[in-house]
Formats: sequence, C-alpha cells, structure tokens
Amino acid sequence: MRVIKDRSIIDDDWSLIRNIESSAPIPEGDVILPFVFWQTNRDQLLKTKKSHAIWIDGSIETESLLDDIDSFSIIALDFPIFKDGRSYSHARLLRERYNYKGELRAVGDVLQDQLFFMERCGIDSFQIRDDKDIEQALNGLKGFSVRYQAAADDTIPISERRKFK
Repeated sequence: MRVIKDRSIIDDDWSLIRNIESSAPIPEGDVILPFVFWQTNRDQLLKTKKSHAIWIDGSIETESLLDDIDSFSIIALDFPIFKDGRSYSHARLLRERYNYKGELRAVGDVLQDQLFFMERCGIDSFQIRDDKDIEQALNGLKGFSVRYQAAADDTIPISERRKFK
C-alpha cells in the first residue's frame, strides 16, 4: 500500500485490520489492530517483541491509550466520514498533552482538502481513500505557505514572524 508520510509518497507494509474477533489468533506481519483487540490481547502482543500499531476512532477516550502509549509505533486515527472531526482532537492531545513521538496516521475518509489541517494537528502520515489519487492528495499539503495560528506542528505562525515598528 502507498501512503503519504512526511510529505512524501512511500510504499508501506502495514495493513489495517478493521474487524477482528477479540479471541482470534494474533495476525502475522505488520498489522494495525483495533484498540479493543489490543486491550484484550495486550500481554500476548507484548511478548511478540515486534512493532505494534493500533487504530482508534472518535469513540475511544485518548487517555485510555496512556498505559501503553510507548508500545505503539503507529497510532492510526480513523476518520469514518468527512464531517467527523473527533480524531483531530485525538491528534492534538497525543502530540501536545501526551508527547507521543511515534507516527500518527489518518485512515478512513481521508481527502486532499483535510491533509493540511490534519498535519497541523500532528498527523504525519495519511492513508488516502482508495478512490482518490494519492499524487493529487500530496499537492494538498503544498497549497498553504503561511500559517496564521500556532498548532501541534510547531510551525511559527505569521503573527510571531512579523516585526512591529
């Protein structure tokens, strides 16, 4: 699968598993598992000594990740529909309040128009919808040259760069 990561298109081996029974065997390979599966199988997953990745949606409380936050190389944030913005809040909390340094990946209904704002919230990789052009989506990150407000991306806003006389 191809994703946008750090403003480049890369080939990525991680597979997102949307539905899996909590009692199912642990899948092989690089998989992004539902957080509920992680909670049920945590001890067994930690014994595997491999990189772990989970996905959450807006119904999960960000604080519920804190006990294991250092175990996740990727936290995928699900945007089930365009107008559901709860994962923007997850991204800001994970980056700014909980100092998560791993990869935050947007998955689901991820569209070009959202990428710039997702990045400002701290998301650094994007799995674009299958029916959209990933090359064109990457251009969505290049459409803005100035940031007006401070955000999780630590870009200096224009108000801080101005010199008043």
